[in-house]
Amino acid sequence: MTRMTEMAKDLGRALAQTDEYQTLKRTVSGTSDDRELAELRTELEGLEGQIEAAMRGGHEPTEELKSDYEETVGRLQSSATYQRLVSAQTNFDKVLLKVNQTIQEGIAAGAESRIIIP
Repeated sequence: MTRMTEMAKDLGRALAQTDEYQTLKRTVSGTSDDRELAELRTELEGLEGQIEAAMRGGHEPTEELKSDYEETVGRLQSSATYQRLVSAQTNFDKVLLKVNQTIQEGIAAGAESRIIIP
């Protein structure tokens, strides 16, 4: 298992060096400087708390609360910073998907092989 752990660490280091990961890392760091995004997140957290409280109490959230939530989500999604973050995350997710597909191909090939590799 030690060899596999080392290979996994090597893969992690290689992923950290990809352009997609570096872009994601910079984008995430840049979100901390966006005051509007921080305010929208705080507002959403408050609305989510109110919705959860209503549901825990066995009540349906009010139409006004639902509307406020949807409007706030819409403002968040239209934020340029948020859009950059989603784009960067999507691009890195594509890299991870390709890596996982390649690993699956290796597992399938290894399962068919009669040769045991130490």
